[in-house]
Amino acid sequence: MSASAPRLGVLDVGSNTVNLVVAEADSGLPLPVHTWERRPRLAHRLPADGTIGPDALERMISAVTDAVVESRRAGVNRMFAYTTAVVRDAPNREAVLTAVQERTGVRLGTLTGIEDARLTFLAARRWLGWQAGPMLMVDIGGGCLEVAFGRDRLPESAMSLPLGAGRLTREFLADGDPPSPRAVRRLRQYVREQFAEVAARTSWEAPRTSVAASKTFQQLARLAGAPPLRQGPFVRRELRATALRPWIKRLAAMPSPKRSRLPGVSPHRARQILAGAIVAYEVMRRLGVESLIICPWGLREGILLRELESRQTPLADAAWVPWD
Repeated sequence: MSASAPRLGVLDVGSNTVNLVVAEADSGLPLPVHTWERRPRLAHRLPADGTIGPDALERMISAVTDAVVESRRAGVNRMFAYTTAVVRDAPNREAVLTAVQERTGVRLGTLTGIEDARLTFLAARRWLGWQAGPMLMVDIGGGCLEVAFGRDRLPESAMSLPLGAGRLTREFLADGDPPSPRAVRRLRQYVREQFAEVAARTSWEAPRTSVAASKTFQQLARLAGAPPLRQGPFVRRELRATALRPWIKRLAAMPSPKRSRLPGVSPHRARQILAGAIVAYEVMRRLGVESLIICPWGLREGILLRELESRQTPLADAAWVPWD
């Protein structure tokens, strides 16, 4: 690696996976030159209150330690490390962050849901370009649902709701695999009530383009007939509400092992894909969106873009770490 091409890394500690993405700072685009992933599954068997237990903490520390080694191997000069709602909303968050820092040397930042929404919107805007016009962006994570709308590079309005696929699975669908019909009905009613309240006090113009980010939406789109990811990121993929709706009933009747054999559904997301489908459909129904364009860029690319475009540390609660 030459001195003229410093490398930036983004380390994303999520509810299921730990991802490292490396890009060259002089490229102007968050095109990865190196990627790496581990699956510590922090949300696996997480209690309803979201406390990170000793076993999950050890898996997390091990993954972050390996990521640090990998980042040095990849020539990263500066790395932005953060964790999402699975740790941000945990009752023992500070103890977890302190333990990770003491054992790995990395202090994980905790993005707010609004920061998450704004940065993901930025990534989607840059991917689709200005021809997208007024744009609505939705993103279903493990802990939260983010929604943003705007005409410019950053959204004019953004919100984050506790409607993540992992969180809802723990809170509503833990009575069996597959869950009981009663549990599924309770979840659907809860999502409708939560989102209806927000939608009622939000005034957005009709977007020209509606876009979805996140692995959950990618897998739902594949399930509903979109081209597989192996065809590359530039193949247009959409998720239509009419194609998604019948899958909710089908998924509700399947145990997780059977879901994991469906097109596009990964084993570590099989249990929570039902909750993701319910949230996706209810959001589309409430906002009157018939279809969503699937964007392959998300929060990690948004963080890189913010740094590449502004050359400033973009967020208050996590610093870029010099890696030299």
